Amino acid sequence: MRRVVFLIYDGIQPLDLVGPHEVFGHADTLTNGYRCQVAAPAKGPVRARSGLSLHADHALTDLDPDDVDTLVIAGGGGVDQARHDTALIDWIAATKARRVTSVCSGVFLLAAAGLVEGRRVTTHWAREDQLRREHPEAVVDCDPIFIRDGRIWTSAGVTAGMDLALALVEDDHGRDVAHEVARELVMFLRRPGSQSQFSVPLWAARPATDPIREAVAAVNASPGARHHVPDLAARAGLSPRHLQRRFTAELGMPPAAYVERVRVEAARRALAEADDPVEAIARRLGFGSAETLRRAFHRHVGVAPSDYRERFRAMKEHA
Repeated sequence: MRRVVFLIYDGIQPLDLVGPHEVFGHADTLTNGYRCQVAAPAKGPVRARSGLSLHADHALTDLDPDDVDTLVIAGGGGVDQARHDTALIDWIAATKARRVTSVCSGVFLLAAAGLVEGRRVTTHWAREDQLRREHPEAVVDCDPIFIRDGRIWTSAGVTAGMDLALALVEDDHGRDVAHEVARELVMFLRRPGSQSQFSVPLWAARPATDPIREAVAAVNASPGARHHVPDLAARAGLSPRHLQRRFTAELGMPPAAYVERVRVEAARRALAEADDPVEAIARRLGFGSAETLRRAFHRHVGVAPSDYRERFRAMKEHA
Protein backbone atom coordinates (compact mmCIF):
# COMPACT_ATOMS: atom_id res chain seq x y z
CA MET A 1 0.00 0.00 0.00
CA ARG A 2 1.39 3.38 -1.03
CA ARG A 3 1.31 6.20 1.52
CA VAL A 4 0.21 9.51 -0.01
CA VAL A 5 0.78 12.55 2.19
CA PHE A 6 -1.06 15.78 1.40
CA LEU A 7 0.76 18.78 2.80
CA ILE A 8 -1.41 21.78 3.71
CA TYR A 9 -0.95 25.05 5.58
CA ASP A 10 -2.95 28.18 6.37
CA GLY A 11 -4.04 29.97 3.21
CA ILE A 12 -4.20 27.00 0.83
CA GLN A 13 -6.61 26.73 -2.09
CA PRO A 14 -9.05 24.03 -0.82
CA LEU A 15 -9.48 22.35 -4.21
CA ASP A 16 -5.72 21.77 -4.37
CA LEU A 17 -6.25 19.34 -1.49
CA VAL A 18 -9.77 18.03 -2.00
CA GLY A 19 -9.51 17.34 -5.75
CA PRO A 20 -6.38 15.15 -5.68
CA HIS A 21 -7.47 13.56 -2.38
CA GLU A 22 -10.75 12.43 -3.98
CA VAL A 23 -8.89 10.97 -6.94
CA PHE A 24 -6.63 8.88 -4.71
CA GLY A 25 -9.56 8.01 -2.46
CA HIS A 26 -11.59 6.64 -5.36
CA ALA A 27 -8.54 4.82 -6.69
CA ASP A 28 -8.10 3.20 -3.29
CA THR A 29 -11.65 1.79 -3.39
CA LEU A 30 -10.75 0.08 -6.66
CA THR A 31 -7.26 -1.11 -5.80
CA ASN A 32 -6.85 -0.98 -2.03
CA GLY A 33 -3.55 0.58 -3.00
CA TYR A 34 -3.34 3.90 -1.14
CA ARG A 35 -3.25 5.23 2.40
CA CYS A 36 -4.02 8.95 2.32
CA GLN A 37 -2.87 11.26 5.12
CA VAL A 38 -3.32 15.01 5.49
CA ALA A 39 -0.48 16.77 7.30
CA ALA A 40 0.38 20.35 8.23
CA PRO A 41 3.10 22.09 10.26
CA ALA A 42 0.84 21.50 13.28
CA LYS A 43 -1.93 18.97 13.77
CA GLY A 44 -5.44 20.41 13.87
CA PRO A 45 -7.45 23.09 12.07
CA VAL A 46 -6.08 24.76 8.96
CA ARG A 47 -7.83 27.76 7.49
CA ALA A 48 -8.04 28.02 3.71
CA ARG A 49 -7.66 31.33 1.91
CA SER A 50 -11.42 31.33 1.28
CA GLY A 51 -12.14 30.96 5.00
CA LEU A 52 -13.03 27.27 4.79
CA SER A 53 -11.83 25.32 7.82
CA LEU A 54 -9.87 22.15 7.06
CA HIS A 55 -8.27 19.65 9.41
CA ALA A 56 -4.80 18.12 9.41
CA ASP A 57 -4.78 14.73 11.09
CA HIS A 58 -1.00 14.78 11.43
CA ALA A 59 1.80 17.20 12.20
CA LEU A 60 4.74 16.89 9.84
CA THR A 61 7.01 16.18 12.80
CA ASP A 62 4.92 13.05 13.49
CA LEU A 63 5.62 11.63 10.03
CA ASP A 64 8.83 10.02 8.86
CA PRO A 65 9.87 11.81 5.65
CA ASP A 66 11.50 8.55 4.51
CA ASP A 67 8.21 6.63 4.80
CA VAL A 68 6.26 8.48 2.10
CA ASP A 69 5.55 7.15 -1.38
CA THR A 70 3.95 10.29 -2.84
CA LEU A 71 3.97 13.80 -1.41
CA VAL A 72 1.31 16.19 -2.72
CA ILE A 73 1.83 19.86 -1.83
CA ALA A 74 -1.19 22.13 -2.15
CA GLY A 75 -0.93 25.68 -3.44
CA GLY A 76 -2.70 28.88 -2.49
CA GLY A 77 -2.03 32.42 -1.37
CA GLY A 78 -0.61 31.18 1.92
CA VAL A 79 2.39 29.71 0.13
CA ASP A 80 4.19 33.04 0.29
CA GLN A 81 4.29 32.81 4.07
CA ALA A 82 4.65 29.03 4.28
CA ARG A 83 7.87 29.01 2.26
CA HIS A 84 9.56 30.94 5.07
CA ASP A 85 8.69 28.20 7.59
CA THR A 86 12.12 26.63 8.06
CA ALA A 87 10.84 23.43 9.67
CA LEU A 88 8.33 22.90 6.88
CA ILE A 89 10.90 23.44 4.13
CA ASP A 90 13.46 21.23 5.86
CA TRP A 91 10.93 18.39 6.06
CA ILE A 92 10.18 18.67 2.34
CA ALA A 93 13.89 18.77 1.52
CA ALA A 94 14.49 15.67 3.64
CA THR A 95 11.79 13.48 2.12
CA LYS A 96 12.92 10.48 0.11
CA ALA A 97 9.45 10.06 -1.40
CA ARG A 98 9.33 8.25 -4.71
CA ARG A 99 7.29 11.14 -6.11
CA VAL A 100 7.23 14.73 -4.86
CA THR A 101 4.42 16.73 -6.44
CA SER A 102 2.83 20.16 -6.24
CA VAL A 103 -0.45 21.71 -7.27
CA CYS A 104 -0.52 25.30 -8.49
CA SER A 105 1.72 27.60 -6.41
CA GLY A 106 2.79 24.68 -4.20
CA VAL A 107 5.82 24.58 -6.51
CA PHE A 108 7.24 27.51 -4.54
CA LEU A 109 7.67 25.17 -1.56
CA LEU A 110 9.49 22.68 -3.76
CA ALA A 111 11.73 25.51 -4.94
CA ALA A 112 12.40 26.69 -1.39
CA ALA A 113 13.41 23.12 -0.53
CA GLY A 114 15.92 23.07 -3.38
CA LEU A 115 14.10 20.42 -5.40
CA VAL A 116 13.58 22.23 -8.71
CA GLU A 117 17.13 23.07 -9.77
CA GLY A 118 17.47 22.12 -13.43
CA ARG A 119 13.95 20.68 -13.40
CA ARG A 120 11.20 21.55 -15.86
CA VAL A 121 8.23 22.71 -13.79
CA THR A 122 4.88 24.43 -14.17
CA THR A 123 2.44 26.39 -12.03
CA HIS A 124 -0.70 28.50 -12.42
CA TRP A 125 -0.24 30.89 -15.35
CA ALA A 126 -0.72 33.92 -13.06
CA ARG A 127 2.37 32.92 -11.04
CA GLU A 128 4.64 32.27 -14.01
CA ASP A 129 6.53 35.58 -13.93
CA GLN A 130 7.10 35.34 -10.18
CA LEU A 131 8.42 31.79 -10.45
CA ARG A 132 10.79 32.70 -13.28
CA ARG A 133 12.03 35.79 -11.43
CA GLU A 134 12.55 34.20 -8.04
CA HIS A 135 13.80 30.80 -9.16
CA PRO A 136 15.98 31.09 -12.25
CA GLU A 137 17.45 27.70 -11.38
CA ALA A 138 14.20 26.06 -12.55
CA VAL A 139 13.12 25.55 -16.15
CA VAL A 140 9.65 27.15 -16.03
CA ASP A 141 7.06 26.14 -18.63
CA CYS A 142 3.57 27.35 -17.80
CA ASP A 143 1.78 26.07 -20.87
CA PRO A 144 1.20 22.39 -19.88
CA ILE A 145 -1.36 21.48 -17.24
CA PHE A 146 1.19 19.22 -15.55
CA ILE A 147 4.80 18.19 -16.02
CA ARG A 148 6.81 15.20 -14.89
CA ASP A 149 10.58 15.61 -14.56
CA GLY A 150 12.03 12.59 -12.83
CA ARG A 151 10.43 12.17 -9.43
CA ILE A 152 9.19 15.79 -9.45
CA TRP A 153 5.66 16.34 -10.77
CA THR A 154 4.14 19.84 -10.90
CA SER A 155 0.76 21.05 -12.10
CA ALA A 156 -1.10 24.19 -13.06
CA GLY A 157 -3.89 25.71 -11.02
CA VAL A 158 -6.78 24.19 -9.12
CA THR A 159 -8.53 21.49 -11.22
CA ALA A 160 -5.23 20.62 -12.94
CA GLY A 161 -4.33 18.99 -9.62
CA MET A 162 -6.96 16.34 -10.35
CA ASP A 163 -5.44 15.71 -13.78
CA LEU A 164 -2.07 15.33 -12.08
CA ALA A 165 -3.50 12.92 -9.51
CA LEU A 166 -5.12 10.83 -12.26
CA ALA A 167 -1.78 10.65 -14.04
CA LEU A 168 -0.17 9.44 -10.82
CA VAL A 169 -2.86 6.78 -10.44
CA GLU A 170 -2.34 5.72 -14.05
CA ASP A 171 1.40 5.55 -13.40
CA ASP A 172 0.69 3.13 -10.55
CA HIS A 173 -2.27 1.09 -11.79
CA GLY A 174 -2.72 1.67 -15.50
CA ARG A 175 -5.12 3.40 -17.84
CA ASP A 176 -8.26 1.39 -16.99
CA VAL A 177 -8.17 2.28 -13.30
CA ALA A 178 -7.53 5.94 -14.09
CA HIS A 179 -10.46 5.96 -16.52
CA GLU A 180 -12.75 4.40 -13.96
CA VAL A 181 -11.78 7.02 -11.37
CA ALA A 182 -12.40 9.78 -13.90
CA ARG A 183 -15.82 8.33 -14.70
CA GLU A 184 -16.78 8.13 -11.04
CA LEU A 185 -15.77 11.76 -10.52
CA VAL A 186 -17.55 12.86 -13.72
CA MET A 187 -14.32 14.15 -15.17
CA PHE A 188 -15.36 14.12 -18.83
CA LEU A 189 -11.84 14.15 -20.20
CA ARG A 190 -8.70 12.77 -18.62
CA ARG A 191 -6.38 15.40 -20.04
CA PRO A 192 -2.78 14.63 -20.95
CA GLY A 193 -0.14 16.71 -19.23
CA SER A 194 0.99 18.19 -22.53
CA GLN A 195 -2.40 19.80 -23.07
CA SER A 196 -2.26 23.56 -22.72
CA GLN A 197 -3.73 25.15 -19.59
CA PHE A 198 -4.69 28.17 -21.66
CA SER A 199 -7.99 28.80 -23.41
CA VAL A 200 -9.42 31.85 -25.16
CA PRO A 201 -10.50 33.73 -21.99
CA LEU A 202 -6.98 33.41 -20.58
CA TRP A 203 -4.76 34.17 -23.53
CA ALA A 204 -6.84 36.93 -25.09
CA ALA A 205 -7.20 40.35 -23.53
CA ARG A 206 -10.48 42.20 -24.02
CA PRO A 207 -10.46 44.73 -26.86
CA ALA A 208 -10.43 48.29 -25.60
CA THR A 209 -12.10 49.99 -28.56
CA ASP A 210 -15.22 49.40 -30.67
CA PRO A 211 -13.41 48.81 -34.00
CA ILE A 212 -11.28 46.02 -32.57
CA ARG A 213 -14.27 44.60 -30.67
CA GLU A 214 -16.07 44.43 -34.01
CA ALA A 215 -13.21 42.53 -35.61
CA VAL A 216 -12.92 40.11 -32.68
CA ALA A 217 -16.68 39.50 -32.67
CA ALA A 218 -16.55 38.60 -36.36
CA VAL A 219 -13.84 36.00 -35.75
CA ASN A 220 -15.60 34.48 -32.75
CA ALA A 221 -18.97 34.36 -34.51
CA SER A 222 -17.65 32.48 -37.53
CA PRO A 223 -14.15 31.03 -37.05
CA GLY A 224 -14.12 29.38 -40.47
CA ALA A 225 -14.91 32.51 -42.45
CA ARG A 226 -12.33 34.52 -44.36
CA HIS A 227 -10.45 36.59 -41.77
CA HIS A 228 -7.42 38.04 -43.52
CA VAL A 229 -6.27 41.44 -42.31
CA PRO A 230 -8.02 43.35 -45.14
CA ASP A 231 -11.30 41.55 -44.32
CA LEU A 232 -11.06 42.40 -40.62
CA ALA A 233 -9.98 45.94 -41.43
CA ALA A 234 -13.10 46.41 -43.52
CA ARG A 235 -15.19 45.12 -40.61
CA ALA A 236 -13.51 47.54 -38.23
CA GLY A 237 -13.58 50.52 -40.60
CA LEU A 238 -9.80 50.87 -40.45
CA SER A 239 -6.96 50.59 -42.91
CA PRO A 240 -5.21 47.19 -42.87
CA ARG A 241 -2.06 48.74 -41.42
CA HIS A 242 -4.00 50.57 -38.71
CA LEU A 243 -6.00 47.43 -37.89
CA GLN A 244 -2.83 45.36 -37.56
CA ARG A 245 -1.23 47.85 -35.20
CA ARG A 246 -4.26 48.44 -32.98
CA PHE A 247 -5.28 44.79 -32.86
CA THR A 248 -1.81 43.76 -31.70
CA ALA A 249 -1.65 46.57 -29.14
CA GLU A 250 -5.07 45.77 -27.63
CA LEU A 251 -4.97 41.95 -27.66
CA GLY A 252 -1.25 41.31 -27.34
CA MET A 253 -1.05 39.33 -30.58
CA PRO A 254 -1.50 39.97 -34.30
CA PRO A 255 -4.82 39.17 -36.00
CA ALA A 256 -3.53 36.01 -37.70
CA ALA A 257 -2.44 34.50 -34.38
CA TYR A 258 -5.80 35.30 -32.80
CA VAL A 259 -7.71 33.76 -35.70
CA GLU A 260 -5.67 30.56 -35.48
CA ARG A 261 -6.27 30.19 -31.74
CA VAL A 262 -10.01 30.75 -32.08
CA ARG A 263 -10.12 28.16 -34.85
CA VAL A 264 -8.22 25.68 -32.69
CA GLU A 265 -10.73 26.19 -29.85
CA ALA A 266 -13.58 25.61 -32.31
CA ALA A 267 -11.84 22.46 -33.56
CA ARG A 268 -11.57 21.16 -29.99
CA ARG A 269 -15.33 21.50 -29.57
CA ALA A 270 -16.02 19.91 -32.94
CA LEU A 271 -13.78 16.93 -32.23
CA ALA A 272 -15.45 16.36 -28.86
CA GLU A 273 -19.05 16.84 -29.91
CA ALA A 274 -19.30 15.27 -33.38
CA ASP A 275 -17.90 12.44 -35.48
CA ASP A 276 -17.09 14.50 -38.56
CA PRO A 277 -13.80 13.55 -40.25
CA VAL A 278 -10.82 15.67 -39.27
CA GLU A 279 -10.46 16.77 -42.90
CA ALA A 280 -14.04 18.07 -42.92
CA ILE A 281 -13.55 19.95 -39.66
CA ALA A 282 -10.35 21.47 -41.03
CA ARG A 283 -12.09 22.76 -44.17
CA ARG A 284 -15.12 24.04 -42.27
CA LEU A 285 -13.00 25.98 -39.78
CA GLY A 286 -10.73 27.62 -42.31
CA PHE A 287 -7.60 25.48 -41.93
CA GLY A 288 -7.75 24.26 -45.49
CA SER A 289 -6.37 20.79 -44.83
CA ALA A 290 -6.16 18.21 -42.07
CA GLU A 291 -2.38 18.61 -41.96
CA THR A 292 -2.64 22.35 -41.33
CA LEU A 293 -5.14 21.68 -38.54
CA ARG A 294 -2.88 19.00 -37.08
CA ARG A 295 0.10 21.34 -36.91
CA ALA A 296 -1.89 24.18 -35.36
CA PHE A 297 -3.64 21.83 -32.93
CA HIS A 298 -0.40 20.29 -31.75
CA ARG A 299 1.18 23.72 -31.37
CA HIS A 300 -1.58 25.05 -29.11
CA VAL A 301 -3.04 21.96 -27.42
CA GLY A 302 -0.04 19.67 -27.33
CA VAL A 303 -1.71 16.59 -28.83
CA ALA A 304 -2.88 15.53 -32.27
CA PRO A 305 -6.59 16.03 -33.16
CA SER A 306 -7.09 12.27 -33.43
CA ASP A 307 -5.61 11.67 -29.97
CA TYR A 308 -7.76 14.41 -28.49
CA ARG A 309 -10.91 12.88 -29.96
CA GLU A 310 -9.90 9.39 -28.86
CA ARG A 311 -9.78 10.47 -25.22
CA PHE A 312 -13.39 11.66 -25.42
CA ARG A 313 -14.46 8.43 -27.11
CA ALA A 314 -12.73 6.37 -24.45
CA MET A 315 -14.61 8.21 -21.74
CA LYS A 316 -17.93 7.69 -23.53
CA GLU A 317 -17.24 3.97 -23.88
CA HIS A 318 -16.65 3.73 -20.13
CA ALA A 319 -19.77 5.78 -19.29
